[in-house]
Amino acid sequence: MSKSNAFEQSLLELLFNNSNIANVGDATGLRGSSTAGSLYIALHTSDPGEAGSQTTNECAYTSYARQAVARSVAGFTISGNTASLAANVDFPEATGGSETATHFSIGTSSSGAGSILYKGSITPTVAISSGVIPRVKSGSIVTED
Repeated sequence: MSKSNAFEQSLLELLFNNSNIANVGDATGLRGSSTAGSLYIALHTSDPGEAGSQTTNECAYTSYARQAVARSVAGFTISGNTASLAANVDFPEATGGSETATHFSIGTSSSGAGSILYKGSITPTVAISSGVIPRVKSGSIVTED
């Protein structure tokens, strides 16, 4: 069974922009958080899979850290059933190590085994070595369908 297009957009707006979904559950609807907070972008060396966490196949180059993106229109753009990054997400410059980032995820935790909300491949992949600043470009999208 599939969701309606309108609900897909409303769900993405709730998750990524902290916008309420009216008329769901009770008179106040499904409410956004009182403090919107952030979601966290992680890089992965292969697909973390549907059963994985943010640590599954996560990059580990020296100086790597997940990057926070605000749950707002400044962080994510919603159009129909897609959510995309509103701006490039740059990761810390590699100061050691060597690996290739092939996937990114959007999750709930700044560190540790947080839940992955959405994941996708990076095209083209990012070869990381000392001096490289990995980037996930704006417009990288996830689709709700």
